[in-house]
Amino acid sequence: MPRIEDANALSLPEYRARFLPPILGALGHETPLQSYEIRFESSSTLTCADADACFDLIASSSANAYATSSIGWSPAKKRKEMKLPDLRYLLLSGPTAHDVGKHLGGFLSFMLTYEDGYEAIYCYEVHLSPQLQRKGIGKHLMSLMEEVGRRVGVEKSMLTVFVENQSALNFYENLGYSRDENSPEARTLRNGKVKMPSYVILSKSLRG
Repeated sequence: MPRIEDANALSLPEYRARFLPPILGALGHETPLQSYEIRFESSSTLTCADADACFDLIASSSANAYATSSIGWSPAKKRKEMKLPDLRYLLLSGPTAHDVGKHLGGFLSFMLTYEDGYEAIYCYEVHLSPQLQRKGIGKHLMSLMEEVGRRVGVEKSMLTVFVENQSALNFYENLGYSRDENSPEARTLRNGKVKMPSYVILSKSLRG
């Protein structure tokens, strides 16, 4: 069986044991990170509460960008995408304001797949609560995902970014991502007007 299909067929515990670095769990020793931990889930093991929290993070940070793009914003389609069978989740869990239970401070979702003939690990979403941004957490989640890709043996890591999101573009560029060869190009319409794509596909080699 090809390695993508082989990896995606594994149970969640087997997937974690084979491909995830043994550094999940407590995130840090400094406030406010010391009380956060990273959990690993699949689309089928994601609880309704976690799924709703992930969706809320997507909607609050990206719904407007989706709505003004060529992709468009559809809550139903996004929720359906979140349930794709091979999607995996890294969930950042922390205490509630009253230390009762846990709340979702952020997450990264990814999938082992094929993109234009290449074996790849594709980052579908990465979102953090405002108070947890710019603390190195996003970089940490990305590094965990990339390590999964390396251990599986895929050629590259890929993701999609809206061109209007300059801060995200800068973030990924600093992580070594660049425009993928299959990213959409500008199109010249019949009236001569140039239509620029609303998003760009970025990639990073995981080999060598």
